[in-house]
Amino acid sequence: MVFNLVKDFWNGVWDENTIFKLQIGMCPTLAVTTSAQNGLAMGLATTFVLVCASTLVSIVRKLVPKEVRIPVYIVIIATFVTIVDLFLKAGFPDIHAVLGIFIPLIVVNCVILARAEAFAGKMPVHRAASDAFGFGIGFMVALLVLGSIREILGMGTWFGMQVMPANFVPWSIMVLPPGAFISLGFVVGAVNLISRRSAAGSRSS
Repeated sequence: MVFNLVKDFWNGVWDENTIFKLQIGMCPTLAVTTSAQNGLAMGLATTFVLVCASTLVSIVRKLVPKEVRIPVYIVIIATFVTIVDLFLKAGFPDIHAVLGIFIPLIVVNCVILARAEAFAGKMPVHRAASDAFGFGIGFMVALLVLGSIREILGMGTWFGMQVMPANFVPWSIMVLPPGAFISLGFVVGAVNLISRRSAAGSRSS
């Protein structure tokens, strides 16, 4: 059982990372990663919704008729998205203002609905939670990495702290939409290179 849980978790973190491997759920990825803080906040929000929704879907999977499972899943996801939206609005209004419409749009995030349909709706609670946590962490790490790169190169800061030399000239393109595509391209290329070298090493051994 422990092996399955670890495998489910690692699958979401690396093997099927939604951003670096599958390239899905790209709208919030490209839009909000202008800073490390924004990337982390969106990643945490999505992880919370993903874990809670998948867990509840697994609990009620045998009670929901197949004909209405998708609407039920969406209602479950929307409930937890509303909780996140209200929490950020009350406790972190600055972050809520920056993330804006992308918080409510978590409801239609294809990653969350896909895990509910393909995995949580067929698996016991412990495996559904492990799978969701892995995909959530993988998504969060991807947003944090992209946000960090864009903030460091685009503003010379990381989480608002100055990390580049005083004479560093910020690359303003990095905080603009083209910077999101440039950063994503280089990171995906690096991930693919690591994956290929790892696969080649496994075959040779």
